[in-house]
Amino acid sequence: MQATVSRYDGETFSGAVLTDTGIELPFTVHAVSDTPVRHLRVGQRVRIETTGSGAGLAITKLEFGTAL
Repeated sequence: MQATVSRYDGETFSGAVLTDTGIELPFTVHAVSDTPVRHLRVGQRVRIETTGSGAGLAITKLEFGTAL
């Protein structure tokens, strides 16, 4: 799934993204810990992997790029 960074804290490596369907999802350092992501900026396009559904939807991985 693709999304756009809406918030990012470079000290905690956490923030939130806005999905293309208009849902804002928070993420923690665990979503970027096994990726090359070290810094993000608001407005940057990213690719996310999620688990769960509805209110339990959570980001498990966040990476650079928009290719699927």
